[in-house]
Amino acid sequence: MGLLDRFKKVKDGLSRTRSTLVERVTKAISKKAKIDDALIDEIEESLLSSDVGFDATERIISDIRARVKAEGYEDASVLKSLLKEEISKYLAMPDGTQTSAGKPHVIMIVGVNGVGKTTTVGKLSYNFRNDGKRVLIAAADTFRAAANEQLKIWADRAGVEIVQQEPGTDPGAVAYDAVSAAKARDVDVVLIDTAGRLHTKTNLMEELKKVRRVVQKVIPEAPHEVFLVLDAVTGQNGLVQARQFLEAAGVTGIVLTKLDGTAKGGIVIAISQELKLPVKYIGVGEGIDDLQPFKRETFVDALFAESQD
Repeated sequence: MGLLDRFKKVKDGLSRTRSTLVERVTKAISKKAKIDDALIDEIEESLLSSDVGFDATERIISDIRARVKAEGYEDASVLKSLLKEEISKYLAMPDGTQTSAGKPHVIMIVGVNGVGKTTTVGKLSYNFRNDGKRVLIAAADTFRAAANEQLKIWADRAGVEIVQQEPGTDPGAVAYDAVSAAKARDVDVVLIDTAGRLHTKTNLMEELKKVRRVVQKVIPEAPHEVFLVLDAVTGQNGLVQARQFLEAAGVTGIVLTKLDGTAKGGIVIAISQELKLPVKYIGVGEGIDDLQPFKRETFVDALFAESQD
């Protein structure tokens, strides 16, 4: 997929957020010749309505006010570019995924059920395979009856290998077998799908810690990354979920799904600021190629692009 195609996918996926945030700001600016407090307050309301979050919004608005004063801006039309620059600044986190020098590079996928975790594993495997990587999926969500079947369908679509066992099998055993097989087969990337809810009295976070420990018996430094999958539609509620996983699972990055289905795409900024974690991928559609590596410049340019392009 070319850069223009990627940009169009992200731009189209952000259409609802753009109408809530950027188009609303543009409309407000068009009604004023000079910058005043009321206009900046309206920009603040637009940020909050897009789920940028209180803390990040407060910082962005404070910085805009400071720049207006320090740099002597008066013309209202400059506010849109200032907002774009400030949003870009607050998204200054590492982009993309760099696989480790050794093989295999192990990525553990965590998150509650219903956020698109299994779909994310399938789409990630497709992305890595298209990059020339040999991929293996570990179907370690053994507590959900349909998980294995769904993941097998995704593995077939993506053209990658999968290790799975009978429902109810110890998830750690599946992860152990998968990582061991990956080492033996010279696999580049292992994606470990995990449970989002357990049908036993076992604590979910303790189960995730156990999977980590088992994987480390094969590769001491694994997992190299832990991606937390969040549903963008849940907005600020996703931050609550994230905090529950952070310590227990050792999350290193966020995969934000269903961004095309919400006007609250500002949650990307809230995540970067409040969780101090990079957004690694964003879901901007239903297709297998619609999970896009998050690039700050692409995201901000797409958010501020003219809708009629």
